[in-house]
Amino acid sequence: MSQPTITPVTTKAQRKTFVDLPFRLYRDDPNWVPPLKGESLGLITPEKNGWYSHAEAQLFLAHRDGAVVGRISAHIDTLAVTMDPAQGFGPGVGQWGLMEAEDETVFAALMAAAADWLRGKGMVRALGPISQSIWEEPGLLIEGYDHAPTVMMGHAKPEYRDWIERAGHRPVKQLKTYELDITQEFPPIVKRIIRSGENNPKIVVRQVDKRRFEEEAAIILDILNDAWSDNWGFIPLTPPEIKDVGVKLKPIVFNDLIRIAEIESKPVAFMITLPDLNEAIAPLNGNLLPFGWAKLLLWLRKPRVRTMRVPLMGVRKELQSSRLASQLAFMMIEAIRKASVDHYGASRGEIGWILDDNQGMNSIATAIESHVNKVYQIYECDL
Repeated sequence: MSQPTITPVTTKAQRKTFVDLPFRLYRDDPNWVPPLKGESLGLITPEKNGWYSHAEAQLFLAHRDGAVVGRISAHIDTLAVTMDPAQGFGPGVGQWGLMEAEDETVFAALMAAAADWLRGKGMVRALGPISQSIWEEPGLLIEGYDHAPTVMMGHAKPEYRDWIERAGHRPVKQLKTYELDITQEFPPIVKRIIRSGENNPKIVVRQVDKRRFEEEAAIILDILNDAWSDNWGFIPLTPPEIKDVGVKLKPIVFNDLIRIAEIESKPVAFMITLPDLNEAIAPLNGNLLPFGWAKLLLWLRKPRVRTMRVPLMGVRKELQSSRLASQLAFMMIEAIRKASVDHYGASRGEIGWILDDNQGMNSIATAIESHVNKVYQIYECDL
């Protein structure tokens, strides 16, 4: 088999080709969810993605015998390289992601091109796959190929793991998602903890008010930055990214699916839940035209879904070592569980991703009798 030719992406046409490739590689995979092509293009277009305000990236395409057979992104986050190395990134650490390849030879050639670019920028170590921000789709799927991912989670070919590990990349961190049947009530001990919190007049768990979207988002962001600041891989969202997230998530934000917990009127915890948008976009094959946009708008008016995903939850650091942390989490989870079943017809919940060493969140997931359904892995390699 001939060696592929690796070409840097420099034009709009090449970016479109970059986005189109997975549609061919995964066309026979029933568990791959075709992303909306416009959104995928926006993520790799600097003018349309606030992440590029503190990052730079080079995309590459692999060609063989006149056909596109692979793609990859090499990128450097200027905020990540200022981090404490104990939190995952740090000086001299670049990243790679958005990798797709027809075979191992193509993968090796793409990785070589990405490594060369990173070395040329002074990087000495690379983490990946991270596509492209840690807030988008980090990690390679290594368990859970047999069912589709939920909104904002990735999918991958099973063979990618062997290719990456044979190339000498070392596992550095695992991210897990948990699933549970939300039509079932929680175990008695959890219900007692929830009732105790409900009887405490100092504690209020409230819905957000979408009419005050920016104000509510600011409260959640403040808690998030405090709660997650010591987590592996944490990079604060910048104002351009916050604006992008608001535009992206506002259509699937519903008051009763996002909760803020207050103690004596002070916001101390939050939980965000999203109806699984993948259920709505899967039949569109990446296109909103000619009729996809109308179908999606109709769905967004009042989603009826099987699955709800919890992408983010946080409790202020000052409470994380106390029993209040788990109590607040259980109270928010229960409130959203009931709303998901009663108002949206959901029967399944998915929590995550959760870092493998986040003992608090893994314990909460276990306590409500959820189980790991997908595992994603981030690798490191020396350049």
